[in-house]
Amino acid sequence: MWGRRMKTGMTLILAVIGGIVVTLVTGLINRTPAMLVGAVYYGYPLAWLEMLVVAPQYFPWVVRPIRLIIDIVVWFIVVWVILFVISKVRKK
Repeated sequence: MWGRRMKTGMTLILAVIGGIVVTLVTGLINRTPAMLVGAVYYGYPLAWLEMLVVAPQYFPWVVRPIRLIIDIVVWFIVVWVILFVISKVRKK
């Protein structure tokens, strides 16, 4: 019983870490449409990081926390499904 709970807990921890890592890596993906001027958007599936190009004031980077959290949740689910499928395939 404890072994199964430990596996489930470890899977969840790995999925959370994987979701955060993938989200941060997607912050390197430029998502700016060709016709948009004024900001460069980064992140996938939601653009959670913006670099202001026109009048950036003092610090040009803007993080959208709600979009960042949604991205982490999306990638957590993707990583968790992948880990779940891998664990089921290994049992066979």
